[in-house]
Amino acid sequence: MKTEKIEIFDTTLRDGEQVPGCKLDKNQKLYIAQKLDELGVDVIEAGFPISSPGDFDAVQAISKIVKKAKVCALTRANTKDIDSAAQALQYAQKPRIHTGIGTSESHIKYKFNTSQEDILNRAAEAVHYAKKYVEDVEFYAEDAGRTDNAYLAKVCEAVIQAGATVINIPDTTGYCLPADYGAKIKYLKENVKDIDNVTLSCHCHNDLGMATANSIAGIINGARQIECTINGIGERAGNTALEEVVMILKQHEKLGFYTDINSVMLNEMSQLTSTTMGMLVQPNKAIVGSNAFAHSSGIHQDGVIKRRDTYEIIDPRDVGINESAIILTARSGRSALAYRFKNIGYDVTKKELDVLYDYFLKVADVKKEVTEKDLFAIMHTFSQNHLINRTA
Repeated sequence: MKTEKIEIFDTTLRDGEQVPGCKLDKNQKLYIAQKLDELGVDVIEAGFPISSPGDFDAVQAISKIVKKAKVCALTRANTKDIDSAAQALQYAQKPRIHTGIGTSESHIKYKFNTSQEDILNRAAEAVHYAKKYVEDVEFYAEDAGRTDNAYLAKVCEAVIQAGATVINIPDTTGYCLPADYGAKIKYLKENVKDIDNVTLSCHCHNDLGMATANSIAGIINGARQIECTINGIGERAGNTALEEVVMILKQHEKLGFYTDINSVMLNEMSQLTSTTMGMLVQPNKAIVGSNAFAHSSGIHQDGVIKRRDTYEIIDPRDVGINESAIILTARSGRSALAYRFKNIGYDVTKKELDVLYDYFLKVADVKKEVTEKDLFAIMHTFSQNHLINRTA
């Protein structure tokens, strides 16, 4: 099977930090950047240098320490922004300037109060200006998800002629359906002159819960870069989650794509980002949530204990989690109870288990979860009247 690499563009330190209350200091940004480089991302969007002296300093500091990934700085389509980004990136081994402008009717009419022709010219001029500083220039067509395809194609042609190496097609408002976003990428691949000379990039927001699905639709239709964040954090409802796209491509080999991400670090990166930014990961979050590999239903527990892949499509060790969790509740069965007792050193017979299960249900009916401490207490009560084979 033919396999193609998908570039992973991480914007945790830029779009991710735009979440209210998630401001990081420079040292925190440096540490996360180092870990992202170790994780294997291809591009680290380090910040928006013109926005503040602190952001400028952080981008410059990150540029000095990142060894493998490209370091990217965001700008608007004006010379002042681009000058600032270029200065901040001057120490980067592989610098990229990410410049762009809104292209949808809404942005052109209400945000810029101008014409399509003016936006097209400003886009090309910004890319041309950025090229005097760096070879690698990415252009973003903000709100491309709601931009007319024919006009978007004209903008893409103009920035390609101006020297863009990557063109970002953002679903800025998270409006697109996967079929529509995929069709937009396909349209550009089929209708833009010299489109094969650049990389098309997906930057999707999660306002309708479709950021990851849209990104996958994008690469199926010709994009070769996905812009994402750890835990899917980002503006409003967030961005495409890095851990999700990485594991989708890993599990669905038939798609013919791969990344250079070391998936064993995903849980570590999730916890680091959550702790540093003060944003809890929802328990049922795909891949890295605390319940992602936890089982409380007796039917599921019995299946997983017998063979993990009866209810798990991912080996938890592949994302840095030691093992699945068998959570004891009133819905748990004897199989799960015996499994948990064995884990703490008690190998019980079927007859003993029947009696222990009655003890267990009395506790489970009044508690949300029966803990290891509870199991020891149950066994202590039981052992006062019964002989147990202690294996530990």
